[in-house]
Formats: sequence, C-alpha cells, structure tokens
Amino acid sequence: MNISLSWLKKYIQLEESAEKIAEYLTETGLEVEGIETFEQIKGGLEGFVVGEVMTCEPHSNSDHLNCTTVNIGAEENLSIVCGAENVAKGQKVIVATIGTMLYPEDGEPFKIKKGKIRGEVSEGMICAEDEMGLGKSHDGILVLEGEKAQVKNGTPASQVFDLQNDIVLEIGLTPNRVDAASHYGTARDLKARLKREISKPSIEEFDSLKKEINKTDAVQVEIANAEACPRYAGVTIKNVKVADSPAWLKMALESIGQKSINNVVDITNYVLHSFGQPLHAFDADKIKGNKIVVSTLKEKTEFVALDKETYKLAESDLMICDSELNPLCIAGVFGGLDSGVSDSTTNIFLESAYFSPDFVRKTSKIHDLFTDASFRFARGTDPNNVLYPLKYAALLIQEIAGTEETIFSEVTDLYPQKIENPTFEVSYNYLNTLIGNDIPKETVKRILTDLDIEVVKENTNENDDKITVSVPTYRVDVLQPADIAEEVLRIYGLNNIDFPQTAATDYIAPSISKDQEIRKKTADILVGMGFSEMMNNSLTSSNYAKALEIEATSVKMLNPLSEDLDVMRQSLLFGGLESITRNLNRQEELIKGFEFGKVYHKIAEPKDDEHKYFEEWQLGIFLVGSTPTSWNKKATPVDYFQLSSVVQRILKAVGFDISDFDQNKLSEDKELQYGIELTKRTGKDSFEQILKMGLVKKKLCKLTETNAEVFYAQIRWEVLLNQKTKPREFSALSKFPVVRRDLSIVLDKKVSFAELEKVAQKTERKILQNVSVFDIYEGDKIEEGKKSYSVAFSLQDKDKTLDEKTIEKTMQRLIAAYEKEVGALIRK
Repeated sequence: MNISLSWLKKYIQLEESAEKIAEYLTETGLEVEGIETFEQIKGGLEGFVVGEVMTCEPHSNSDHLNCTTVNIGAEENLSIVCGAENVAKGQKVIVATIGTMLYPEDGEPFKIKKGKIRGEVSEGMICAEDEMGLGKSHDGILVLEGEKAQVKNGTPASQVFDLQNDIVLEIGLTPNRVDAASHYGTARDLKARLKREISKPSIEEFDSLKKEINKTDAVQVEIANAEACPRYAGVTIKNVKVADSPAWLKMALESIGQKSINNVVDITNYVLHSFGQPLHAFDADKIKGNKIVVSTLKEKTEFVALDKETYKLAESDLMICDSELNPLCIAGVFGGLDSGVSDSTTNIFLESAYFSPDFVRKTSKIHDLFTDASFRFARGTDPNNVLYPLKYAALLIQEIAGTEETIFSEVTDLYPQKIENPTFEVSYNYLNTLIGNDIPKETVKRILTDLDIEVVKENTNENDDKITVSVPTYRVDVLQPADIAEEVLRIYGLNNIDFPQTAATDYIAPSISKDQEIRKKTADILVGMGFSEMMNNSLTSSNYAKALEIEATSVKMLNPLSEDLDVMRQSLLFGGLESITRNLNRQEELIKGFEFGKVYHKIAEPKDDEHKYFEEWQLGIFLVGSTPTSWNKKATPVDYFQLSSVVQRILKAVGFDISDFDQNKLSEDKELQYGIELTKRTGKDSFEQILKMGLVKKKLCKLTETNAEVFYAQIRWEVLLNQKTKPREFSALSKFPVVRRDLSIVLDKKVSFAELEKVAQKTERKILQNVSVFDIYEGDKIEEGKKSYSVAFSLQDKDKTLDEKTIEKTMQRLIAAYEKEVGALIRK
C-alpha cells in the first residue's frame, strides 16, 4: 500500500522527516518497506532553464532550420539550432542545457549533447511542451508569457512552473489491518503514537445544498439480500460534466500508482484512498426503471465487466442490478462495461455501501478478480462509515465536475439492522501479564481513547480491575482482550518494554504432557546421535497410495492444490524419501533423518463406535548412504543393524524394554523388502504392530528417484505410549570385576537371539549383566535346519567378587534352561 506524505498531511500535522514518520509507523505495526520520491514531471525538469532568444537567423544549409543565440544568464550566449516555426528574436523560452535528460510523453528518453546540425554548432535545445513532459502539444516551442516572461534568464524551469514533488511511503499492510488501508486510517495510528489531533474535511455544505430532484426522479434502491448487503446508500447527481481531472487530483492518484481516468471516477478513487470506503459511480441514464436492486442472480448468468470479459456468475455472487434484474456491477468487486461513467455521462448515481466480507471474498476468488474495492470489502470495511465518504465525494463532484445546473437528490440510506460496536470486558492485570510489564492504568486508558476504543465502564472496587471497552466497527480485528493488549503494546512501544534476565512465560508455554515430554526426549536422543529432524507436508500424491495398493483408504482433497498434493499421507515414508532425494542430489554422503508426524486414512466400513476417518502420530527414522571417508578409515555403508541399534537405544532410553514385545520377521510388508516387526498381544490370537524396521523396497524408492538403499523404521507412537514404561534406574559403578563366560549353542533356525536373551534374563536376574552374540554359524558342519550361536554372558555381583562355584552354578542353570525351553544343544 502506498501513502502520499503530502496527502497524509491533509489530516494530521507532520513536521518530521519522511524517515522519522516511517519509523513511527513501523513501530505501530504499519511496517514501511520503502520510501520513494514522486516527481510531478519525470526528472523534475532538472537541467531546464529560462532563456531569451537574442538572435534568430535562417540556417544556411536548410530551409526549415534557424540558428539562434540564447541568453541563459551565463557569461556567453548559447548557439542553438532550432527547427520550430514559431521561434523568434526576443522570446522567453525554456532551454534544455547540455547533459539534460528529456522524457517526452511519446518516445524514448534521450540526453542533450553538444553537436553540429548541418554544419552549425548547437549547444542545447529550445523545448516544446511535450518534450518537457508538461503536456501533449508539439505545435512549436513553448513561449513564456505574462509574469513568467519576466523571470530572470537562467532561472530553473522547476521554479517557473512551481512543480510539486512528493514523498511516498510503501507500507507492507498485514491482512488484519484493513482499518489502515487509507490515508486517514494511517493518520489515526500517527494520532495515537504522536498524541496529535487529526481532522477531515467538513461536509456541512452538503446538507445546505438544494435538493431539487423529486423522489420519483431520483434512483430508487431495493435490497433483496440483506445478509450480503447489510447497508446500502446512494445519491443521484444530475447535470455533471465528465472531463479530465485537475492537476492536483491527477498528481495525488499518480503518486500512489493510480491511473487517472476522468474527474468523476478519479473522485471515487480519491475518496477510497482517503478514507478506505469504496464508492462506485453509475451512469444514471443506463439504470433501467430508475431503480437499483441489490440481489444474487441465477447461476451462470452472463455479465460483461469493465475489462470486456464475460463472466458466468455463481449463485453466491452479489450483484447490483436495475429494475429488470440486469446486472450492472459485481457488488464490491468490479463494475460493468455498459453502466459506468463515460465522456457522454451527464447524470450519475453514486453508491456507498457495506457488503458482507464473506460474499465479496468468495466472489473475488471464484472469478479471480482482485481490485482495490474487493481488497477492502473482503477484509471488512466500516458499516458506520458509509455516509461521510458519499457526501464528501458528492461535494468534490460539485466542485470539479459540477455546472450551474448541477443538483442533488436526498441521500438514500437503507440500514435495516444497525451493526453495533463490539463490547467486552478486559482486566488491567490480564493486559500486564500478557504484555510482560506493568503499564499504568491511565496510560492504558489514554492509548485506548486515542485509538477510538471507548472505556464505557470502569469498576471502582479496588479488588476488581476489569473495564468494559467499546471497539469501533472499523477495527474488525479487535474482538477479544488479547487484541486490546496488542493495541496497547503497539502504541506504548515494544522498545519501552523491559525484559527481565529470566522471563516468565507460563502463559505462553503451559506445562507439557507426558507424551510431549517423551517425544522431546526421543528427539534429543536422535539429534545426539547425529540425526536431523524432517518436517514434510501432510499432503502428498495419490500415486504413493496406488503403489502400496491402499488407494481405497486415502483421504482425498476436494479442492487439491495440485495433482501431486491431492491426498493426506498414509505413511511418513514417501515424504522422507523425497527429502532424502533432495539431499542425495546435493552430494550428501550420509543422511540420518527422523520425523514425528501424523498419518491419515479412511476407514472403509466403520463400526458404530468408530469415526469415518482415522489419524495417528508416528515416528519415522531413516538411514541412507555411507560414513564419510577419512585418512584412517574407509567409507562404510549403513546397514540394518545400525538402524536396529538406534531403535533399541531410543526405546530403552524412554523406558520401553524391547524384550517385552514379540519380535517377528517381516513376511509380506508393502513398504519393506526385509526386516522385523515388534508386536504386542491384544487377544488370544490377535497382535498389534508397534514398530517395523528394515530395507525399503527398490520399487518404492524409484517413485521418488531415490538411487540408494534406504533403511527405515516406523514406530506407531501413540500405540507405543499405551504400553507400560519402566523407570530408568541409576546406581554407582561396582568396584568388583565382571566375569565373562561363553557358550556355543546349537538350535533350530527359527529361534531368534531375542528368545535366547529373554530366557537368560528370566533364569538369572541377579548377577547376569549382559548377553551378546559374537558369532553365528550355519553350514555342513551341523545338522540341516540348525544354526550355531556363540554367546557371551557378562556376570557381576555388585557386593562381592564372584567365586568359581557361583559362576559354574549360574552357567549350569542357563544351559539347563536353554535345553528345556528352546531345545538347544550346548557344544562343549
């Protein structure tokens, strides 16, 4: 949004520099992103001076050129070759000196250089009106007359024509601050920040003007859809003269990037950017039946807009129609081609209304039409600021486009259900807690008053610090006590808030749940092991669901952003693979990543106690690539066992004992080529998967162009948290030695090491510290269908040194347990 500084000064007294004003606005939340100088004439006539033609003789080598000498107040006169027919001795003219840039209205800019024209030296240029950018005339050179002809030679042309430059502030307006989307709205913030009064032009004269139009001659108004149009006002103005706008009006609009159209339309745009209220001017003679009807129309009704495009209306589009319900304008969005003001217009109907933001926003999006008016209406204009802009615009039309016969009708104002100011309670203690400092009550009240927020009730009881505030309807973003705190803070100034060494943030960060605590602890452990956290989009491509043959359970988007983001993800795998591919393409050798995120699916046939859609938290862990090569170590590819150790470590760290779960080899998993799963028995013959880990199938990696082996673990986090946790126990290191004993155990191939570990821990709970496997053999030396584990047992008594007798008894119990429970043969 652009704000003209000279325009802004019409409403508030400002002596500060543009930079200082920009600083004040930024402090109040209207961030100034740039400051630019606007020149009424491009280049500001720099290098143009007043000159006097001293001599004028025909060019010896041309029948249409003249050789002149021109006095520009310098020691020597300039020799200038001029082709204008009206150049003559004694004239006061404007000269572009050598080095001056010219910006003609038609054609490319060029620089004046010293040169020869058909053999004669030319040291400048005597200019026509269009060559300086002062107009469009090129009939001859511009000759100064009257008082301007008395100006001293050498006077800069900018002084002769009294050029007015301007400073323009570019404000990055946030969506919630539509109240500041005008010069007057910006002045309101400066009023509160600088403690200065603001004012706007009087409209008292409007009420004293003769209302000579009969009620039957004035345009009548009917609101057929009061929900979409809570308020509609208008005035009929007859006998106007549509023409170019005066220079001041053109400059005001051009300074903020608006194009001048004609005086009537320019006035509506000027009032819009002055006070934030969009207006629309209709050619009254084109309104059939002399009546405006505000209504929605049948779906697919055709409407030809100002851009000459034909739009097929939606059922929710609010239209301004004539008595026959012919559409004249899309309410609050865009005008019609045939109903607007043209050069032949003499009678107009001027509209000022409050349209529902919901209707305007929806219409703008449907038709991809975004205008200055829709920008404001869609965010919420002030329903109680409809009449002032209307009357002010009518007075400007009287002044600029009026004639001796111009007459007005009475104002039509349909406002069946007045919209009142939002009113609610807020306490000083709450404000101070939220802001973080104790701001005096009187300061709070002054700030609120300066912002037009009225304190309508204040309790006198010392124990009750609540006040009741009434917020003006133009502040559509101030609806609750937290918003009041924001208003006070932005005017009081963030720079004036003292921050203690230790900031209390209990109101911002409440105590975390056990789930969040465990999740944070897990993330810290993974980061400590060199993993990076991923955050991928919950929207993904339906092609992934097709690859997993689970398309039927996909949660589909009704209005997808793109074909690649048309369903909710059912797995964290593919988002992770996409991230891995991006990193591999950037020459990352080792990728260790994890993601906490939700997955979603649809339940095909939900039972009575189930919802149709299901979502749950999962943890995905990814390992890809090789450890980087160093001078003393070759690159080592990651493998399944590294992933397994990571999973076991985090489970143990957060209190889950892997031996409490059933470990099974994955059979036909849709995502993993091989691996294991941990399950928990939920019934006699039913199990629930808690986690799975292994190597991702190559065909799935190809979907994301991941050219590497990917090891992946998926933990169903909410299911895991439902299991019992074991508190971690800490004790001093024992001063007694650890004793190791090894066994070579031959057993069935189906028996896993986890089962051996579980048997050992059940058999000896006191001195058995650890069980590990250091060799596995399968081959022709042992019976078919068998395998041999070489297992190490670490034994330690924390109270004394183990003797050989105790060690031997322990090992015999372990051997007996293995022989009995898993049918093991102990090799001796």
